[in-house]
Amino acid sequence: MSNPLFQMIGNNAGNGNDMIRRFEEFRRTFTGDPRQQVQNLLNSGRVNQEQYNRAVQMANALSKIIR
Repeated sequence: MSNPLFQMIGNNAGNGNDMIRRFEEFRRTFTGDPRQQVQNLLNSGRVNQEQYNRAVQMANALSKIIR
């Protein structure tokens, strides 16, 4: 099962600059309430709890870099 967020930024995002560039692109094009979007992914089964936990870890790490 693939994770849409990981598909967007790449499972192996390469160097940090590429990952940040992809995240910025994702952030510019994202619409809606992020928490509701994540909840919808969990409810639909498109993302499992392990993938969710990994995405939270990545988001926390990115938020420290982007601030």
